[in-house]
Amino acid sequence: MEWFLMAGSALAGYLIGGISFARLIARRVIPGKDISKVEILVPGTETTFVMDTVSATTMRAQAGTRYGCLTAVLDMIKVALPTLGLWLWKPEMPYHLILAAATVVGHNWPVYYRFKGGRGESPIIGGLLVIDWLGVLVTNGLGWVAGLTLGSLLVMRWSWLFLMIAWFWVRTADPWHVGYMAAVVLFYFLALVSELKQYVRLKLDHTFPTQEAVGDFLAMGKSIGRFMDRYSLFALYHHMRGRGAESRTARTDNVKDEDPRIP
Repeated sequence: MEWFLMAGSALAGYLIGGISFARLIARRVIPGKDISKVEILVPGTETTFVMDTVSATTMRAQAGTRYGCLTAVLDMIKVALPTLGLWLWKPEMPYHLILAAATVVGHNWPVYYRFKGGRGESPIIGGLLVIDWLGVLVTNGLGWVAGLTLGSLLVMRWSWLFLMIAWFWVRTADPWHVGYMAAVVLFYFLALVSELKQYVRLKLDHTFPTQEAVGDFLAMGKSIGRFMDRYSLFALYHHMRGRGAESRTARTDNVKDEDPRIP
């Protein structure tokens, strides 16, 4: 393996990843508007959720779903094309994996914008569509099953990333592929730390919204969240517990009515 090609792949990936389509599009469609910090009222609560990344998600919040989707697609393409090029040139070497991982670093901490960037979700998907598109489909499908079963849109959104690590381990047994996936997952959650703290705070304060509200908040679909609130195993378990508690209370009340000696 040629070390200067490894270094060149990493540097090229970082610089390419630093191209912020969110900022470029925002300058055209919402000039003068700051998208580096977005405050959104969490549905069903009085809590304000702060997003301090510059990404497709903040573009959606500021300029609408159409421009959020456009930003996400362009962020995928900026990674997919150079990754594909390196893979076609040197398919037997891991240069494309190095470049794809470095683009996530550049996207999240771009030198062009004082190291303030996005989360890296779209660049991760863009790279994976070239590296192993089948794994993306399979693990996302499993993530949907896990999320629907447990009644959590966050599980649905994030579990596939960890499943991809296992997928590469089973499918390739190649340390480069496993290391690439583990690295980009780490980069993703490092960029998400401030938001993770807010999710934890909402949970500890018992103000975490319903999954329907989360679906609206994360633009993952209110109908999916509503289904989880009603029919996931977690929801059904709590529903059955509630019915059981009501039944026990009713039986106790009946006994009291029949026996006046019971206070």
